[in-house]
Amino acid sequence: MPSGTPQPAFVLVRPQMGENIGGAARAMWNFGLDWMRVVAPRDGWPNERAVALASGAGRLLDEAVLCDTTEAALRDCHFVFATTARARGLTKPVVTPERAMEMAAEKIAAGDKVAVLFGPERAGLENDDIARANAIINVPVNPDYASLNLAQCVLLTAYEWRRASADIVADRVDMARTDWANGAEMEALQSHYETRLDEAGFFFPPEKADGMKINLRNMWSRMPLTRADVQILHGVLRQMVRWKARGD
Repeated sequence: MPSGTPQPAFVLVRPQMGENIGGAARAMWNFGLDWMRVVAPRDGWPNERAVALASGAGRLLDEAVLCDTTEAALRDCHFVFATTARARGLTKPVVTPERAMEMAAEKIAAGDKVAVLFGPERAGLENDDIARANAIINVPVNPDYASLNLAQCVLLTAYEWRRASADIVADRVDMARTDWANGAEMEALQSHYETRLDEAGFFFPPEKADGMKINLRNMWSRMPLTRADVQILHGVLRQMVRWKARGD
């Protein structure tokens, strides 16, 4: 059975190519969605080409709800979005995928059932389908080439659902078996370099030495170094000193 995770149902209305149904299933599962409904697929159901393209997401196709009409697919839903790239002459709120999935998350959290309609590949949803929706999702694509593949549209919407419903960290650093250097470790590194550079006569002329040392410490403070980085930099300087001693 599909998971019990609260989520919108993705409804594929009269999809034409099994490959696109499989691609849509794969896109949904990429972002943790598995409530698929399929309305009157052109090539029948189940569809071998859909299974082949679904890859590891074939379970979604096994569990998909097959419906004869759009009306039947939406009977238990409280709020419905329809995806379309074209103006349809219907007065409806039009939102981006990002805003739509924010709204979906809010409504689902309040106990509502939400669905998103995706139309067939050739011409998209018909006005009769869109008339059943509460709002339209419009992707801000290139106006000179607004056509989106079914699986692409599903992927975009599923991605926005993930962003709206999961605790996503927008910026992070993956630490490879190390931690950030602490203040004491940075101070030891700074002192090591300052001492060796002083011995090498780097701080010259004498009247500029204090300012040069401040600038050097300021440079170190701007570097987000790990403990491994600090150890390497200590090692580099030690080896250079040993090499100089051998040369003497």
